[in-house]
Amino acid sequence: MILKKVFCSVVLLAGTLGASAIEYTPVNVTASISLKVPGNNAVRYPLTFQELRQSEFNYQLVSNEKLPVMIYQKVSGDEDTKRITLFIVASEDVYFNYGEEIKSGAKHDDCLFYMPGFWYRRNLRSPKEAPSFHTSDSWTVREDRLSSPMTTIFDEKNNKSWSVARLDKFETDALTTHKEGEVILSGKTSVGYTGFENNGGIAALSFGFPYRETPKTYIRKLTLAPSVEAYQYLAKGESMTLTWEINENAPTDFSDCVKQAWEYCYDLYKPVPVETPYTDEIMKDVLSNFFVESFVSDTPAKYYSGVELRTADCEKLDVAEVGFVGRTLLNAFNALEYGEAKHRNDLVANANAIFDSYLEHGFSDAGFFHEVIHYKRNGAEPVHSIRRQSEGVYAALYYLNYEKQQGRKHPEWENRLKGMLDTFLRLQNADGSFPRKFNDDLSVVDKSGGSTPSATLPLVMGSKYFKDKRYLESAKRSVAYLENELISKADYFSSTLDANCEDKEASLYASTAAYYLALATKGEERSHYAELAKKAAYFALSWYYTWDVPFAKGQMLGDIGLKTRGWGNVSVENNHIDVFVFDFADVLRWLSEVYDEPRFADFADVISSSMRQLLPYEGHLCGIAKKGFYPEVVQHTNWDYGKNGKGYYNDIFAPGWVVASLWELLSPGRAEQFIGGK
Repeated sequence: MILKKVFCSVVLLAGTLGASAIEYTPVNVTASISLKVPGNNAVRYPLTFQELRQSEFNYQLVSNEKLPVMIYQKVSGDEDTKRITLFIVASEDVYFNYGEEIKSGAKHDDCLFYMPGFWYRRNLRSPKEAPSFHTSDSWTVREDRLSSPMTTIFDEKNNKSWSVARLDKFETDALTTHKEGEVILSGKTSVGYTGFENNGGIAALSFGFPYRETPKTYIRKLTLAPSVEAYQYLAKGESMTLTWEINENAPTDFSDCVKQAWEYCYDLYKPVPVETPYTDEIMKDVLSNFFVESFVSDTPAKYYSGVELRTADCEKLDVAEVGFVGRTLLNAFNALEYGEAKHRNDLVANANAIFDSYLEHGFSDAGFFHEVIHYKRNGAEPVHSIRRQSEGVYAALYYLNYEKQQGRKHPEWENRLKGMLDTFLRLQNADGSFPRKFNDDLSVVDKSGGSTPSATLPLVMGSKYFKDKRYLESAKRSVAYLENELISKADYFSSTLDANCEDKEASLYASTAAYYLALATKGEERSHYAELAKKAAYFALSWYYTWDVPFAKGQMLGDIGLKTRGWGNVSVENNHIDVFVFDFADVLRWLSEVYDEPRFADFADVISSSMRQLLPYEGHLCGIAKKGFYPEVVQHTNWDYGKNGKGYYNDIFAPGWVVASLWELLSPGRAEQFIGGK
């Protein structure tokens, strides 16, 4: 058998460090190839570098044993850039897995690590049941877990970073019959692996093809499984090209490391908007059907059923949720505003019924929102969260502001919200933070401050609407906490309510919170908040895909042509993509203007275009039973909530927040119009 050619190029960019960059020499680089005969355990062969003269290649990679492959390597480039080309030729058909490690030169214990949209610092905010240093100090993962297929090592002691990024045409993936152990791919894949290893106390970049995951693979929420290693079949006469880049730089801290890495990935992958026929008008017209078919009118508090639905039927359930994954009040405001603009009396009537009924039946004895009401089960959940309460106040303030503009007054609603904001002032800690969860009597259930930025938004809005400086001062104290504990420490965690880990929403909310304060302030103060918004924005951006993950034939998302660029991963625990964006596109466009940074506005356009792709309507339902019930849990890698896996959705979803998020994306400039700041 003849192994098809494998062409592997690794570009080493010295960045600003010149001659001090990683030297691609046999001393620093180890390589190996594993070969598998079906029905037998694979055998891994270490490779050594044998220098060649009078050849287009610089090295031949050889094993102590005779292999059915010949492997050559070419090194080219200048002082700052080196390109390593790996060329493999085989004399027999073979199933293979190829890997390399490059030592950084930094002590592993001095380093933090970054894999976009999956790994930040050492993932110590995550539990041991998810990938983290709690389980191991060395991890490799399949590339499609990551918002950019790269790994970065940051030497915190010496302020140096090294990253490896994959460059290739990501066109295909292949199915397997198993998810752990040695697996033979059913066809061609474009998915390799990347990660970091503790190599004798030295931090090393690890990468190869096809994918492998060590020491564990993460298959569903809080479920680590044994490692997996995939084997690609190469038949006689076939060939393959693989490309990586290695970049060395000198960031000032971990925040700067993430900033540089995101800019590097953005420039490397050059994501462009996805072409779709779905204008803002078409999107809203289709999504408005959610307001119609999810409306529940036979309960004390009327609501949109948007939580715990089945994708197979989207039938209404008994769960009414104010914020987080329900977003009933924000959807009601959107339906009201849209309904009046389009003369849709049905939407207007239902939206008004929701606000009127929540005013009467939607509050606890202490004046907080009933966050989650189970009408056929246990009634209202007693524990409150600063996130859901804040999102309810946020939506109600938009409603009141809109109603005031129409000449309609709601003094009872105003009294309710002013009472809630006054209670927020009592709930706020001395350091400016808010507890994540608490009871009606303000006793704390979860003291974590990760959800604090969600409170900043309604406080800023409340200060504007009620002309009360106390709320603005509280908002400033909350962002002082964010600056001290999250932003300055590059530690964004536990904003999403169904996980305890590093997550996208903490950085996104932090950036948005600072943006709201920038809109509400002037001069040096405004500039300070703008800087905070920008610093946090890079972390939020790091969760959004700059590339298009490949899918296998038969995986629905690939079959309908989904492009993942512009979609955001969720958290370390919840390893799927979704359309959580809300105000963030506005934040990016504003930052782009303030800092003359076109990447921000350009990527906002990518996000806006890409998140339209799965719009469900007749003939284009995208695996969802009803028109306008936009999907939520989009499973783009080998991970699931327990159902279906890559290329599909979980069987249960929450379109309530998804519709609200998309609607805000399609309604730009809301915060600036409410707060001012021009």
